[in-house]
Amino acid sequence: MIQAMKILQLPALDLEARIQQELDENIMLERREEETAAAEAAPAAPEESAEFTERDAIDKMLEDLERLDRDYGDGSRVTGSGGAEDADRKLAAMQNAPDVPKSMAEALTEELAFLDLTLRQRSIAEYLVCSLDERGYLREDLEDLAAACPLEPIEDSDTPTDPIGVEEVLEVLTLLRELVHPGLGARDLRETLLLQIDSLDLSTPLPRTIVAGHLDDLERNRLPHIAHETGASIEQVKSAIETLKTLDATPGADYGESRASVIHPDVIAEDLDGEFVVRLDRERQPRLTLSRAYRELLKNADKGDDVESWLKKRLESARWFIDALAQRQSTLERVARVVLTHQRPFFEKGLTALQPLRMQEVADEIGVHISTVSRAVSGKYAQTQRGIFPLKFFFSGGTTADTGEVTSQGSIQERIRELIESEDKQKPLSDEAIAKRLQEDKGISIARRTVTKYRKMMSVPSSSQRRTY
Repeated sequence: MIQAMKILQLPALDLEARIQQELDENIMLERREEETAAAEAAPAAPEESAEFTERDAIDKMLEDLERLDRDYGDGSRVTGSGGAEDADRKLAAMQNAPDVPKSMAEALTEELAFLDLTLRQRSIAEYLVCSLDERGYLREDLEDLAAACPLEPIEDSDTPTDPIGVEEVLEVLTLLRELVHPGLGARDLRETLLLQIDSLDLSTPLPRTIVAGHLDDLERNRLPHIAHETGASIEQVKSAIETLKTLDATPGADYGESRASVIHPDVIAEDLDGEFVVRLDRERQPRLTLSRAYRELLKNADKGDDVESWLKKRLESARWFIDALAQRQSTLERVARVVLTHQRPFFEKGLTALQPLRMQEVADEIGVHISTVSRAVSGKYAQTQRGIFPLKFFFSGGTTADTGEVTSQGSIQERIRELIESEDKQKPLSDEAIAKRLQEDKGISIARRTVTKYRKMMSVPSSSQRRTY
């Protein structure tokens, strides 16, 4: 039961990995489509060849047993065996597979080949590259980096290597900045912006002055204060800000693999000829079946011997896994159908029509415990006509309006967003004013602190930060 709940909780990609693991480790499991294709492709065998077919199955099982013993003895995982055709298929798959994304350190290390470096400098450069964080910053002091940087001894030489100095580290870091990015290896945002400004031929020192002494004021949108302190006009400050917008706050972000995860929807919701249909994306879930050859071998095995016991255990494990997958699909489909059907107004009208919905309501409707609903929607996504959404997006509390209508949290957030988008940018609405407008225009009564909470959840700046000059 516990293992079945774990399988229910697995997102699409993790489920694919778990299925492949079971296929690799249990000879009783096969992909149904592979079995069907093999059966259709195989020529019809005469009746007198039945004994030969069973002999083949026995030989294959013995080979698998030997491989199990050999591979586990070597500490490696069993990955299955196959003939020349299987090897050709695997080779073709490898050739057609996309390149594995490189990390930032790997990508930058490859670019070191374009620099004319000594062996000593290359060692320093590789260490610096590996010390960068995901944004391209160096959080450690150069003194600490110099002391920790390892150096390989020179081959065929008894001469000890001299310790690395801060000047050497800075020299190599400067070369990296020339090759990769002028802001690479800074300690913080201010330093990376200053490094980039210094690499430009600007006609005014104002952008540098703002970054050096007024970055906090800039983050708070205190443009009049910056103008007063620098002796510049508001228009000059705004022009300098436009220059700063061309700079890169994360100089390492363009290198290596993206941090964004690839999302594979588990559920598809669509309108087919006026009918709202919710279904699982079964194409991503291979259908499994029990191996016909090994079932036949088990049937003919001697009662009580090791082979029969070994096959029985794998048969039980395979049946349990197939049942667990079927249960997962059934539960996920039932939960998703209730959730997405309940939110059909959202798909037709948008966020303002998002309905209040709690997990307990869904659990009561399909007759399961609330923890089952929680596991079913955890990490799962739905592909809809409005885009791909996590299933948890469709659950939210609500507020009762003066009309008696219950409005969801998502709907209130969308109304707050609409008010902010239509506000006077030179006189933006305060959270108190937004709460008042919601009450007057929509009959929705919420406190100012609730508006503040929802605004922050949407990553919308405060009124003082939204103000334009």
